[in-house]
Amino acid sequence: MGTRGLIFSSALLLLLLARTVLVISATPPFACDPANPSTRTFGFCNTTLPIDKRVSDLISRLTLEEKIQQLDDETPAIPRLGVPKYNWWSEALHGVSSWGHGIHFDRIIPSATSFPQVILTAASFNPDLWYRIGQTIAVEARALYNAGHADGLTFWSPNVNIFRDPRWGRGQETPGEDPVTASKYAVAFVRGLQGDSPTGERSGQLMTSSCCKHFTAYDLDNWNGINRHIFNAKVTAQDMEDTFQPPFKSCVEEGRATCVMCSYNEVNGVPTCADYNLLTKQAKKEWGLDGYIASDCAAVDYMYGATHYAKTLEEAVSYALKAGVDINCGKAMKQHLGSAIQKGNISESDIDKALSNALSLRMKLGLFNGDPQKLPSGDIPPSQVCSTQHKNLALQAAQEGIVLLKNNGNTLPLVKSKITSLGVIGPNADAPPSLLGNYNGPPCEVITPLKALQSSVNNTRFIAGSNVPGNVTQIPEAVQLASSVDYVIMFMGLDQHQEREAFDRTDLVLPGMQQTLISKVAEAAKKPIILVLISGGPLDITFAKDDPRIGAILWAGFPGEAGGSAISSIIFGDHNPGGKLPVTWYPQEFTKVPMTDMRMRPDPATGYPGRSYRFYTGKTVYQFGYGLSYSNYSYEFEAEAATSIYLNNSLSPQATSNDPNTLSYDIASLGFHTCGELKVSAKVGVKNHGPMAGKHPVLLFSRWPSTEHGRLVKQLVGFQSVHLEAGESTKVEFPLSACEHLSRVMDDGRRVLDKGSHFLIVGDKEHEINIVS
Repeated sequence: MGTRGLIFSSALLLLLLARTVLVISATPPFACDPANPSTRTFGFCNTTLPIDKRVSDLISRLTLEEKIQQLDDETPAIPRLGVPKYNWWSEALHGVSSWGHGIHFDRIIPSATSFPQVILTAASFNPDLWYRIGQTIAVEARALYNAGHADGLTFWSPNVNIFRDPRWGRGQETPGEDPVTASKYAVAFVRGLQGDSPTGERSGQLMTSSCCKHFTAYDLDNWNGINRHIFNAKVTAQDMEDTFQPPFKSCVEEGRATCVMCSYNEVNGVPTCADYNLLTKQAKKEWGLDGYIASDCAAVDYMYGATHYAKTLEEAVSYALKAGVDINCGKAMKQHLGSAIQKGNISESDIDKALSNALSLRMKLGLFNGDPQKLPSGDIPPSQVCSTQHKNLALQAAQEGIVLLKNNGNTLPLVKSKITSLGVIGPNADAPPSLLGNYNGPPCEVITPLKALQSSVNNTRFIAGSNVPGNVTQIPEAVQLASSVDYVIMFMGLDQHQEREAFDRTDLVLPGMQQTLISKVAEAAKKPIILVLISGGPLDITFAKDDPRIGAILWAGFPGEAGGSAISSIIFGDHNPGGKLPVTWYPQEFTKVPMTDMRMRPDPATGYPGRSYRFYTGKTVYQFGYGLSYSNYSYEFEAEAATSIYLNNSLSPQATSNDPNTLSYDIASLGFHTCGELKVSAKVGVKNHGPMAGKHPVLLFSRWPSTEHGRLVKQLVGFQSVHLEAGESTKVEFPLSACEHLSRVMDDGRRVLDKGSHFLIVGDKEHEINIVS
């Protein structure tokens, strides 16, 4: 190498070192720098003032143009006031994500802990786990921010929409089909992500801001030519009250989320981002949202361009602001709000109201309090990202969520010492992206199932056998491998090409030739094979369920970066599976039901079967809450469990319009005080009969004597996850409120409490409680 080359190389090295030092020592831009003499006198920088006073001071200093520029998700800096730019859009669905504009990964911090996709985490029915995942994500988010890798701390997560239809491509992002599960998930995750205690106490500033989405009745992306941008969800008042709204209500009231995102779709003819009753009257005023409302990306534009609800884009931005949208995802505000004011569609006071909500939230995050490294969370270092503790939590989450669907003749667990050769077949065995789901960030380290199994069994041979779509196969080669080894494990299912945002499924069966491949391999194998399914949504695998040559089936969702290790630990008995399905698995014939039919309740007159375990009247492949274990568990209601709840004799029940033979109490008329007295504790004895210790979710349901007049088949009212050693027993207590847990919703949206019999169910045990006066 010549002298010029040496000089060039040395200069390049020095440049790289300088850049490295610059990145390592980088801090996020911040407002109210005490070193900036021009900001010292600004009222909005005075941390002793209430936030509303500080915000008012800042807004008073802004020009109209500057105000407008702050209402889209990518807000520019205001140099004359020392206010930096801010990006509102970041994602943290199951780990800090690279989606959005707010987070930047590079070689200094190249990755973040990638937890299982939400649908699998939900299968653990463990709120403590959900909280700790949110808490961990918040720590990593702050570490990224402190290192200058984030332009914002507002995360548009979680997705708590109800997984209403099994074909929905985004069902993988949700906690499932049950509103109680989704509600409890929302509360636990939001508290963790925002830095509150598990019971909701807030100390000091927000760690991050959490946003519950997509508000509301959003569960169709693109099906049969109907897409989410033009879909009008026709929802009854009854279904809105007892299915679609509870997760959002809990998210705001109990979780104290600081953001709600309105959805793309219309609800009963009105775009949700233009619905004042939904956004302002309900979310902000009735539920007490203390934060801001964001639009889904380009949802405001679609009011004009897709649905033509607005005649112009000026009308669209005006409708959104007046309805309660504070931050628009896109560029519609900066492009059209000025002319909307000129045309008289909107006033400056409307802009100030939205801006006040947005800036208040930034201040609650501590972003106007001077150097962020001097904040309580300012000392969280980059080493906290992908720490051993965090990676172990990702493994635990996958282990607790994986569901054992079949285990004939105790096929599982396998004994490593008895395996001389292992055949691994399937396109999802060694495909890292297939483990992660959507809205993922770059993972710390992906351990595929093949990699994990190879580390346990030396003689492990692999062939993909097909691609995931199942249109390219190696069936003869897979059959040959299956016939030549002791045991066969197959990794089949779906990936993001079959189900994802903007893409719904049309079938519930395995794609392409996957079923044929599985059956041929099972026929050739020496012993019953083990089938592992990677998917977000449910599958009709009746053929595998009924085939005795398939000894065991595991559903592993999209299990995240540690998915391979989690699956291997269950297969070899290092972990006892305890996950329960958070969605009903329907047969293929369910696809005759249009996705566009939003009704939850069945209609016997037309053969409409209803949706979810709460209403569905058809046959299932696997039921909601189903899941096996290597242990056997039994339940007993405790002898002292209450059998009656007494109402004040002065309260008069009324016959309901849709059921004249039942006397019911209107919950709103009973009032808060009376409902507070109508409490009962259900105590359940749980025993692990062995042979292994295990984490076990105990699910408590309620039901009515009949399903007539729109009553539910049953309703989950509580769940707790307990750890029991082999042979160990414990008592689980469920505090119940009659008004909340034993009531039902009328067709007009009113909630009532029926007089008479109600039944609590856990496992195969029932306990009757009477409402009497």
